[in-house]
Amino acid sequence: MQKIKVLSVNISVEKGTIKLPAQSIELNELGVVNDAHAGEWHRQVSMLGKESFDRFAKLAGRTINYGEFAENITTQGMELVDTKPGDRFIGNEVELEVTQIGKVCHGDSCAIYREVGNCVMPKEGIFLRVIKPGTLKPGDELVFVPKIYKVLVLTISDRAYKGTYDDRSGPTVVGRVDDFFQNLKWQHTVDTLIIPDDDRMLRGNLLKAREQGFDLVITTGGTGVGHRDVTPEVVKEMIDKEIPGIMEMIRVKYGTDKPNALLSRGVAGIMGNALIYTLPGSVRAVNDYMDEITKTLKHLYLMKMGIDAH
Repeated sequence: MQKIKVLSVNISVEKGTIKLPAQSIELNELGVVNDAHAGEWHRQVSMLGKESFDRFAKLAGRTINYGEFAENITTQGMELVDTKPGDRFIGNEVELEVTQIGKVCHGDSCAIYREVGNCVMPKEGIFLRVIKPGTLKPGDELVFVPKIYKVLVLTISDRAYKGTYDDRSGPTVVGRVDDFFQNLKWQHTVDTLIIPDDDRMLRGNLLKAREQGFDLVITTGGTGVGHRDVTPEVVKEMIDKEIPGIMEMIRVKYGTDKPNALLSRGVAGIMGNALIYTLPGSVRAVNDYMDEITKTLKHLYLMKMGIDAH
């Protein structure tokens, strides 16, 4: 369990100005009470580590005071720039969720830049939103809790379930999922399951995934037009919001050269906490679909967290 220590808490009444250290800060659902950056957005609270301060002070050739980079919380104990959106810091009273790493530097139009001559926040500062309100003061400790994405890969096939042949599409999905999360350096776990083309069994497993708070569910198989192909019907019953564009685009893109690809009835959407995608059962189709799905997956997660990723 990794902990960081709060060295200073800082407030400013105007944006783009140096923040002044305070004895304590009060955090509510909008951010730091009486601070200029509080509001209904994803950058309610800013945090910068002493590790970054020390590097910059050495380059600048002078002492940098806490709050000079307009950070609300100055910490010590880890490289904050290595955190990821969704990670959390939990104290005795407060809980904060990381929403953004770094920001755009406004250069000479920013009072901090003019006074200090440079700024480390755009590169190494992090921004957070308040999950649990409370009071924070110098000397407090915060426990770092990384976000771990829970993934379920569900193969739907009568023959794979019976052992008539080995499941190849499920492991292919797992490999693509691993690549996606590893490239982002986001932590994740993957559960796999093989079930027959049975609507009740599929519905039961999706309900369980919803209750257990999975972040991503990918099914493979059962998207065709056979009498046992029921995956789209079951999934459509259970999603809260459909995301039709991705599947429509995939069908058109690959159906141009391979008309049979137009026969897949796969759907995508949001089911509780999870993004859910229903893929065909062939390995080639799985790779085609994952090529396109992974292009928007990060953006979708940030959107779900209420983060402006543009």
